[in-house]
Amino acid sequence: MRGLTTFFSIVFILFVGLYFFVLRPEKYSEDDLYDEIIQRGKIRIGINTDAKPFGFVDSAGVVQGYDADLGRYIAQYILNNPDKVEFISVTPANRMMKVSTGDVDIVIAAMTITPQRKEIIDFSIPYDSAGQTLLVKSSSKITSIADLGNQNVGVIWGTTAEKNMLNLAPEANVIGFKSYNEAYQALKSGRINAITSDDTILSGFSLEDKDVKLLPKRYSREPYGIGFKKSKSTVKLKEEINSAIRDMKQKNVITRLHNKWLEGQG
Repeated sequence: MRGLTTFFSIVFILFVGLYFFVLRPEKYSEDDLYDEIIQRGKIRIGINTDAKPFGFVDSAGVVQGYDADLGRYIAQYILNNPDKVEFISVTPANRMMKVSTGDVDIVIAAMTITPQRKEIIDFSIPYDSAGQTLLVKSSSKITSIADLGNQNVGVIWGTTAEKNMLNLAPEANVIGFKSYNEAYQALKSGRINAITSDDTILSGFSLEDKDVKLLPKRYSREPYGIGFKKSKSTVKLKEEINSAIRDMKQKNVITRLHNKWLEGQG
């Protein structure tokens, strides 16, 4: 009797599995995100609002910057309206988690495409690139990464610079910060001797504050991409956004955004 009960239990489990995963697959298959965005009439974009000139909030409370303009162009391409976008603030430390859990549809946050990150999320084709460098006080005697031995160097948690510093300057005292502004204030107050990150972001501080300077040497090449959840549900969206990026490059939109925000600094 016990063996018969076990047999029927196994049959029941198999039937339940067949019912839910074969007879009713729609309950367990992810909806296509592109179609969901079209139906919703809005795309939710994760953006770092602490990374001028890529993302910041202006005095009127409006999200501005290179990545914000790029997001609006994508909304125009997909939804025929640049205003059909909701910007959601993310940080370098949580941006991959936010897109993986569906809190945002995509992430546009000056994020470098790396093999390690591609294990966790998917990326678009590159839309721009940067190089890792150093921001120091104008009076600093630091001239290159070779001078960072026993110096306090600020990095932003979750950025490629954090990992690169272990190889580039193993004798440096690496101190992590949650935001660029927090690291900048630490540099100004003397808590750290340098900040290392992408030149495209650090240049904003040097252009607005003559008490700090950007060193000319670049220690890496950082291709920027738009991040997606690694899932079949994002395949169509990724194809559409790659098409949008190609279209923007062909029409020199990317060049204009680069010149506007990275040369003219907005």
